[in-house]
Amino acid sequence: MGLKLDLTAVYVIWLREIKKFWREKTRIITSIAQPLMWLFIMGVGLGSSFRGLGFDYLGYVFPGIVSMTVLFASINSGLGVVWDREFGFFKEILISPVSRAAIVMGKILAGSTTAMIQGLLIFLAAPLVGVILTPAVVIKGLLAMFLLAFSLSSAGVLFGVKISTFHSYSVVMNFVVMPLFLLSGAVFPLQGVPFWIELASRWNPVSYGVDVMRLAIRGYGLFSAPVSIGILLGVALIAGAGAVYCLQREG
Repeated sequence: MGLKLDLTAVYVIWLREIKKFWREKTRIITSIAQPLMWLFIMGVGLGSSFRGLGFDYLGYVFPGIVSMTVLFASINSGLGVVWDREFGFFKEILISPVSRAAIVMGKILAGSTTAMIQGLLIFLAAPLVGVILTPAVVIKGLLAMFLLAFSLSSAGVLFGVKISTFHSYSVVMNFVVMPLFLLSGAVFPLQGVPFWIELASRWNPVSYGVDVMRLAIRGYGLFSAPVSIGILLGVALIAGAGAVYCLQREG
């Protein structure tokens, strides 16, 4: 009975977040407009500088832009937790007989789903930058997106559980997310960079998500796939367990 109740709670929380996302048309439009601007303004602009060197920068940066879309969307999943807390809905969930793990899993899966939808919309623009979408590339790209989205949504939910106001969440996310993105190898290769950047990138979990995405879409990466997958799963496990622990302390 307890397991069935928890699974129902996961589904209800997931469905509620998906419906909220689908109703916010402006959010959907802006979520794909910004990455497309990065891709076609930065990608084309910087790509012209590398063309003489025989380096396909647009093809290189495309997986990074897909990862950026998933990154920002996933981390924002924590904002839903802050929103629910602010308006009292979260308190109603906490006093229900469902487990804290079910609440966290529902939020993580909802964040992963919305992030994948947004990432997929950018992913489908691949032919515009010369990336051929074979069935194998599509399957591997979707798996990479889900892995990255699940890992980062877990981190986003943990942030949402620990941060109590919209303003604080926005400030922290702006301070944390942009450096994670810039130091991930999404927009420039990590080979030959200063030592401190290389060191920071290796401690940056987003680097491994971007690398898995690039490996899936372009067939090459800086790290081995098992290492990247293991690190992303580790982040998801630690962040998810941390969110459950924090909620249990609240209860």
